[in-house]
Parts: sequence; structure tokens; C-alpha cells
Amino acid sequence: MDTFAPLLAGRDDRPGSYDNAPIGVFDSGYGGLTVMREIMAALPEEDIIYVGDSARCPYGPRDLAEVRGFVRQICRVLVDRGCKLIVIACNTATAAGLEQAQREFSVPVIGVVEPGARAAAMTTRNRRVGVVATHATVESCAYADAIRHIDAGITVFSTAAPRFVEIAELGIRMAEGPFESYLSEASKVYIRPEFEAIAREYLEPLRRSAIDTLVLGCTHYPLLKALIGGVVGREVTLISSAEETTRDVAEILRRRHGLARPGNVAAYEFYTTGADVAEFAQFGSRVLNMDLARAAHLDLPPLD
Repeated sequence: MDTFAPLLAGRDDRPGSYDNAPIGVFDSGYGGLTVMREIMAALPEEDIIYVGDSARCPYGPRDLAEVRGFVRQICRVLVDRGCKLIVIACNTATAAGLEQAQREFSVPVIGVVEPGARAAAMTTRNRRVGVVATHATVESCAYADAIRHIDAGITVFSTAAPRFVEIAELGIRMAEGPFESYLSEASKVYIRPEFEAIAREYLEPLRRSAIDTLVLGCTHYPLLKALIGGVVGREVTLISSAEETTRDVAEILRRRHGLARPGNVAAYEFYTTGADVAEFAQFGSRVLNMDLARAAHLDLPPLD
């Protein structure tokens, strides 16, 4: 079965055709910037519009129906700005609203759950996979369902870690130095007794379940690789969906003949729904290693 077949409708099959329209990426706040980093590295000629819905962050504790409304609203904003493909760079939003968005909008909309599930199913050796995510993502069973759809023989163990988003953003504010070091499993940024105690509370049940693969089911969680890896042990492979999602973006655009023209000088736009645009720009500048001085506020009306 062709995984991408439903996303290829409306493609331009003319040889040598290109599409310089932007890719849209959004998240409940900052975490999706880790996905944008991967897209920028793999597809450096693509224009990107990023929306961080900081005013309504975090999505994790919210009702899935409410989050579904947020997804629909932000996808509409990105489609109206001419995006040729949208990445829901948030696990909770993917679980809540991906299917509806794919039905409603004419451009391809992809999420981060299925790519992460696919990577986990390919990685596990003992067919025991853990998932650590927000309450909403865990309760949706999105990862468990996606992994078992790929291989029904895999046993999935899931746990919610609601404070990990808070810890990830706190660490960025406390620490200095190149952002790349935060993503390393050797990073010391988050190795603090108070953080380790919280991580053990969340992760010990997964470790005792003898998993050999752990899905980091929130786009903030790759920042905590060293902290999480220190609890579950080196024998457990940590899976981030960002790289796999980027491969999907590239493949869909390639097959739709929708890649940017070679030599295009990429332009990036950044929007936050939060009140503190300066903080968003400062944080984003560290994540992406570029100046976000032109980041702007995006005003979204309350849902009907």
C-alpha cells in the first residue's frame, strides 16, 4: 500500500515543474521549532511559515475537541497564506485534528505521530515499545494504534509526562551555549536532581516494562534526550519523529512535483499568538541559530 497516495491528489505531473509556495508548520508553542530545524536542514530552498500558538499552550491538558478546533483554525490561516503543505508539528494536535484537517483542506496535511510510530516499529527488536507524551496524546491512543497498525504483535506501553514541556522550556531559559548541545544525549543542561526526580517518576514504569524503544511523543521532548536516556538506560533507543516527518515532507513534495525551484533563496516567517513576541523571537533564535527579529504577533479569535 502506498502510504502517501491520499496526499498526492492534485499534484502537478509535468516534468521539471516546481512550486515556490511556502510550507506551513505549526505547534502549540516552541516545540515544533525542532521539526522546523530538520526541514530547514533537509530542504534548504523551501520557504516556511511557522505559527506557535503560545497563547493557548499547552495543548496537552485540553479536551481533544477543543484542540481539533485550534488545528482547523491554524490550518485555515496557513492555507490562506498560500502554503502548499502543512505540518502539524505537535503530537497532541496531530492526534486530535489530523484526520479532519486532511479531509477539509485541499493541500497535504501531515502530522508527527505516524512517522514516529513507523520509526519505532522499524527500530524495536523485542517488540516492546514505550511512548512518553502529553495526557491528551496518551489518552487518544494515537501512537499505540499507529504502531499496532504497522505491526499488531508489538506491545505498546504509554505514560503521560505533563511536566516535561515545562522542564524543556525552563532549561532553555536557564542555560547558555549552542542549542545543538541540548539535543545531545551527552548534554548536561537538564541533568539536575529536581528534573531527574520528575523523570524517574514518569519513566520508571516504562523501564520496568523491558522496552527497547521509546517514542518521544511531544516535539519538546527531544530537548530532554540526556535526561530521559539517563533514566531508561542506554539499551533503550529514543525515537524523535522530527527526522522521519521531514522525510515524509520531502517525499510528498517530490512526488507532487512541488519542491521549490533549485536556487530559491528560502524566506521564513514566524508568528506567535502569545503576547511576548520578543521572548518568542529570542527562544526561536536559539533553536534555529538565526535572527527572528521580524517575528510577529498573530491574533486568533476565540473559537465559536
